[in-house]
Amino acid sequence: MADEENAASGSVRRSWWDPVKSTVGLELAALAACGVMGLVGWPFGWLPDTDVAVVVTFVFTVEPPAELYRAAGPPRRLAAVAALLALVTAWLLVTAVLNWAFPALVDPGVGALVSYLVAVPVGVAVLAWFLIGANPG
Repeated sequence: MADEENAASGSVRRSWWDPVKSTVGLELAALAACGVMGLVGWPFGWLPDTDVAVVVTFVFTVEPPAELYRAAGPPRRLAAVAALLALVTAWLLVTAVLNWAFPALVDPGVGALVSYLVAVPVGVAVLAWFLIGANPG
């Protein structure tokens, strides 16, 4: 019955895990786009840098958290701050672990890219949990 009411009103109630799954899927699509860019640029001597991959991934993955924030009610600033803190913490931790575990990486940006790919779903999960999971009603 609740699904029929949500369908009639146009709102879709989803779990806090759905934005995280869509963010991970969009990250994979962004990495595929970077791969295509690399294949196209390779014959011309250009390969995408890790900074390009981070920017492309950001552009691809900005929609799920923006949609969550836009649809949320007024007490959403605390959720945004918590999500940013979680994102930065995960980014720094994963970067530190990767730089410690693989000190001989040719490009130190690889650690930043991998940590970004891990940190964005963590930030989206925290934002979604605060905005959807903590407020089930």
